Amino acid sequence: MNYIELQLFVNPEFSDIFMAELGEIGYETFTEEPDGLNAYITEDLFSETALDEIMERYLPMTPIRYSYKTLEKKNWNEEWEKNYEPIIAANGRVRVRASFHEPDPNIEYDLLINPKMSFGTGHHETTSMVLGLQMNVNHEGKKVLDVGCGTGILAILASKLGAAEVAGFDIEEWAAENSRENCQLNDCQNIVIRQGTIEDEPAEQYDIVLANINRNILMRDIPKYMAFMKPAPSQMVVSGFYQHDIDDIENVAKDAGLRKVQTENKNNWAAVVFERI
Repeated sequence: MNYIELQLFVNPEFSDIFMAELGEIGYETFTEEPDGLNAYITEDLFSETALDEIMERYLPMTPIRYSYKTLEKKNWNEEWEKNYEPIIAANGRVRVRASFHEPDPNIEYDLLINPKMSFGTGHHETTSMVLGLQMNVNHEGKKVLDVGCGTGILAILASKLGAAEVAGFDIEEWAAENSRENCQLNDCQNIVIRQGTIEDEPAEQYDIVLANINRNILMRDIPKYMAFMKPAPSQMVVSGFYQHDIDDIENVAKDAGLRKVQTENKNNWAAVVFERI
């Protein structure tokens, strides 16, 4: 599936507000620009009507104009490769790099990620936060499920942290394929990746569920994830939402039978570790 790139020209002091508003209607990745921001959403979720409703609310407060275009897969891949630089996460313990970068022998966990179309290189705050939180969750000998695996980056770190079995899935065929390729690059033989959704996930029980998606899907599906969690003290690590959404996410998780044990915030984005009660 292709992505839509929205170029929003707005006073920079409104950038955070628009990222929050656009996140509510399905935009999942943002880059701040000198004259506004760029936002990315899958083609199936894009709605110009929903976009115009947001613009109309804020037009009395600030000048706004926007344009958008469809990003073909091959062009998105080329753009990633052109701009992709290694990143350091988890207080220096994790480095994420592409195969064309030199390894660093001083790094404890060296992850090879060739991203293709997938959003999951560790550059976005939500991914780097989940990588950091994973370091605080005992993976040794555990079964792990990566929901919406993207590049497979979280599943790969889980494997390197000692997980016995790791499963991951993504609704996009190209993302599932990219995850498999990255698992091979990292010699992670205990990871199984498939294309699909939570609805057709094989009935298994996991010690750890990882879900770096977005607010709306988490609000809807956290109760579904519970069906795949072992009894307490199984854990769930979630991200893909803003700091102001934590209470809403926590309320859904609490109703499902989870309690919050750790929170991370970075540039208004948030990630939370929950534990089954």
